[in-house]
Amino acid sequence: MQTLSRVEGSSLGEAKQHVLFHHYQASGWITLAQKERNGSWKQYHYQPEQLASELSVWLGENVYFSQNTFYKPQRRIENIKQLRALYVDVDCHQLNYDPHWVVEKLNLEVFQESVPTPNLIIFSGRGLVCIWLLEPVPSHALPLWKAIQNHFYKQMEYVGADKKSIDPTRVFRVAGSINSKNGKEVAIEYKHDYRYILRDLQSDYLPELVPKQQKKPGRKSKIIRLHNVRNLHYARLLDLVKIAELRKYDLKGYRELICFLYRYWSCCLTDDLEDSLQQMLDFNRDFKEPLQENEVIKATRSAEKAWKAKSDAKANEEAMAKGYPGAGYNLKNTTIIRWLNITGEEQIHLRTIIDPSEKRRRKRERDKLAFREKYGSVSRELYLDQQKEKREDKLWQLQRAMQQHPNASNVELAELLVISEGYVRKLKKNI
Repeated sequence: MQTLSRVEGSSLGEAKQHVLFHHYQASGWITLAQKERNGSWKQYHYQPEQLASELSVWLGENVYFSQNTFYKPQRRIENIKQLRALYVDVDCHQLNYDPHWVVEKLNLEVFQESVPTPNLIIFSGRGLVCIWLLEPVPSHALPLWKAIQNHFYKQMEYVGADKKSIDPTRVFRVAGSINSKNGKEVAIEYKHDYRYILRDLQSDYLPELVPKQQKKPGRKSKIIRLHNVRNLHYARLLDLVKIAELRKYDLKGYRELICFLYRYWSCCLTDDLEDSLQQMLDFNRDFKEPLQENEVIKATRSAEKAWKAKSDAKANEEAMAKGYPGAGYNLKNTTIIRWLNITGEEQIHLRTIIDPSEKRRRKRERDKLAFREKYGSVSRELYLDQQKEKREDKLWQLQRAMQQHPNASNVELAELLVISEGYVRKLKKNI
């Protein structure tokens, strides 16, 4: 079991304990970052086994590390490898609240009530960050992770929780580093080392995401619809990156449009306009011929405007009055395929941006797989022959039963032949 005792001595010891406690047995790239006094950022990516030895180089003012890990040494949403933590950044200094007073208030009113007790609390210099460590889950759990993140944020909004800080690529300050805004050293309060299971958190704190089956059809709850929309946005963003990869980032003629879609879907996932912009700019730099930064910012500005409209009650009302699901961009697959000229060959590699033809192809593949799992190596032709023989045998049995019981109803005939009434009606059509 990992020790929870605070390391005495150097700031470096505290930093190592913090980072290694958080990323215990991690897999993937972890980002270390530092914010310079002039506002610029520098960051580098390390494998977990490199962290302890590299921290000494970084430690000083305004040092941060990523809470989740990445497939590539790029801190972007499409590169998430492991979701390892949930977190809420509380800017209580903006409300003139003392961080330690806020912690006591949360202990009394929130923890073990509407959210579980966090594993650790980072006293970042002026505010605090609550961290809930997870049994690692892969990136496809991101929509559920985001739904739980939003729930935790809302429970702590009244003490200054920052909505911009709940995206999956977020970095937070390292223990032992210094906050240059007030010269204070970042400190950690360790609570426990139990790692939460994401599905258990869903069951305990977001039961709306797993509603009981209802006999009568009805409209899905708002939170269910929102969860499904997030799933779609994330899948589409991954498809967008896959298209760029398939085309070896040679995207001339489509660069502005692809950046626009990336920025919009990223806004929908992170709820953070600044972070979405930076990630889109980073994505643009991967292009074989990147757009100029000021050009791409201007060309994709409407994506940010559309995202803001999604949260505007009046804009949503006007959109629904026109027959749309809501404000923002509600693009059909056929529209995206036409805009980006996505070929059938490319669609084979995509998750959701596919046309009816590709959907039918995938259904045929699923049907073949299900058939093989059920009947093994039996050929489809032999299976159909066997089914035909069975049907003809039942038809003969039905004819005999009708001769022996001429006044029998379909229900009675079904009971005699041990088949359904519907099958009796179907067989009678062949007599």
